[in-house]
Amino acid sequence: MFYASDQLRHPETLVIGLFQKSTLNGFTKELDDKLDGHLTQLLKDGDVSAKRNRVSKVYPPAATGMKRIYFIGLGREADYSFEDTKECFARVFQQIHQDKKQEVSVLLDTFVSGEVPAADAAHALSESCLLAVYEVQDYKHKSNEPDQELKSVCAVTEEDLREVQAGLNVGAAYGQGTNSARTLVNMPGNMLTATDLASYAAELAAKYDFECEILEKDEMEELGMGGLLAVNKGSSEPPKMIVLKYQGKDQWEDVIGLVGKGITFDTGGYSIKPKTGIVGMKSDMGGAASVLGAMEIIGELRPEQNVLAVIPSTDNMISSDAMKPDDVIVSLSGKTIEILNTDAEGRLVLADGITYAKQHGASVLVDVATLTGGVIVALGNEMTGAMTNHAAFYEQVAESAKESGEPIWQLPITEKDKKRVRNSQMADLNNSPGREGHAIMAGAFIGEFAENTPWVHLDIAGTATANKATCFGPAGATGVMARTLAVLTERFTPER
Repeated sequence: MFYASDQLRHPETLVIGLFQKSTLNGFTKELDDKLDGHLTQLLKDGDVSAKRNRVSKVYPPAATGMKRIYFIGLGREADYSFEDTKECFARVFQQIHQDKKQEVSVLLDTFVSGEVPAADAAHALSESCLLAVYEVQDYKHKSNEPDQELKSVCAVTEEDLREVQAGLNVGAAYGQGTNSARTLVNMPGNMLTATDLASYAAELAAKYDFECEILEKDEMEELGMGGLLAVNKGSSEPPKMIVLKYQGKDQWEDVIGLVGKGITFDTGGYSIKPKTGIVGMKSDMGGAASVLGAMEIIGELRPEQNVLAVIPSTDNMISSDAMKPDDVIVSLSGKTIEILNTDAEGRLVLADGITYAKQHGASVLVDVATLTGGVIVALGNEMTGAMTNHAAFYEQVAESAKESGEPIWQLPITEKDKKRVRNSQMADLNNSPGREGHAIMAGAFIGEFAENTPWVHLDIAGTATANKATCFGPAGATGVMARTLAVLTERFTPER
């Protein structure tokens, strides 16, 4: 879909970037000359704007060989960044998608600056294009209109074609992996059970030659996965422990463990959610989707790293067999847990997931989960909450999040917080010490199972879905953290 060329072959649809207060040069100058200075006049009159994110559409004379030109304002070049490049591409391709154009050429060099080289601009182009044109896969009756999806994008450049093509390929992998995560999260709970999620992971493994292990309920019982099994007790759907291994090094060492919460629907159990809070709980497997999206990116790009993905998956339902408040369970680690809130189930499955990842050789751990409403109260809907037991590893995760444009904010875990989750008359831990600092309590609980392994917890309860559309796509699932995890995998440096 995305390819680089050093030739502009009279495209019907062309995209050009414009910096403020910059002179026309290169192809834009040639185009202006062909139009007898018409472009210069449009700029002077304000009909074409170089203001950041302003899209202008021009219909040139037939003699130019083009039917339409989309100009996108880039703002001041001195203020222009990689994130700005992504947003500008997203806005112009959203308009192109609305206009149902299928073949587009982009003058890539008009988007290049001192801070954004051609390869980075190419990455931004393909990633943002895929995110911007993504549509929710719904189940409505479709018309018989012909397919009007975008089919090809040509990046025209005078820079090194191999570097530009490499940038396009990386950006496309990031965009597609994120969109795959979106699609999983958007699926209804009756169409994406733990079994379905396991089947999807197995297909991903077959496509990218990952090692795949899927534990069934009887195997979990033999191993003693009491956290995942307790959450599953109320369900008629069997649980799955999903494991994918990607080995990019000769030896299975310095393994990055990615653990995703895979609750395919969460009623809250006997601590049942209210009628308004239960709608949307199909998205409670957002952490699992992020991990699988990251694994798709990793499969495409094949970094020289070792990566382990672990996804404990079930739904959290109510029946006569369901776990109850006051129950005591035994986790895979051997630690006992007093259940005070059956709606604090995500941390129970993550406890077993993290322990299993450690048993499979994870050297560092990142868990991703739509875990608490408390993180939304604390940080809103645009910031992912983070907690850690290891400052240096956290910095690597934070840098990856910044590079991906997926901001995170660290919340503290103190010794007093740890004491609260250890405060139980009946067990080693309790799963819900109270409302105060709820998001932190969840992180502190999970940290009890990470123990001394460097670990970062990412609570995406507020960021996994969006209530309204943005330039990067429609309302619904965002696929957040798929890109961060993939960048972390590429950039990871183990401690020695």
